[in-house]
Amino acid sequence: MTGEITIESKQLYKGKVVQLRLDTVSLSDGRTKMREILVHPGAAAIVPLMNEKLLLVEQYRAAVGRKTLEIPAGTLEEGESPEECAKRELIEETGFYASKWDTLTAYYPSLGYSSEIIHIFKASGLKRVSGAEAELPIQYMALNEVQAKIKTGEIMDSKTIIGVLMVI
Repeated sequence: MTGEITIESKQLYKGKVVQLRLDTVSLSDGRTKMREILVHPGAAAIVPLMNEKLLLVEQYRAAVGRKTLEIPAGTLEEGESPEECAKRELIEETGFYASKWDTLTAYYPSLGYSSEIIHIFKASGLKRVSGAEAELPIQYMALNEVQAKIKTGEIMDSKTIIGVLMVI
């Protein structure tokens, strides 16, 4: 396997969540290339199961210009572990907490240009948090119904597809 050596790295943009970096790299054959890297702190996603149904959230995603149906998720805050993030996001987005947590997997959604890693957890034993309001509209759906929506392209979100595959 050939590697690359970073010769120079420039930060082009620093936003609230992401940074854009331009790296000049040296290849093993002596050539140089430019790499555009989106630096992301990572995220946690939750596959919340309640009475044999998956709890999904609906939200508008400006990047694709439409509402999506997906599992709850959110960006890691500074110093926060993926598990802490998952627990916080489940409460914030749905108003539920879970008594049982299982680590399912972690993956890079776009490793060609982004450092983002998404950690996926299964949550069960869901209970409403007293006084908590869900930030997003919630839908309960049987796993086979979610699978059908994935097959038809109604659900195209990678973390949702991977999370569902991990629990079936």
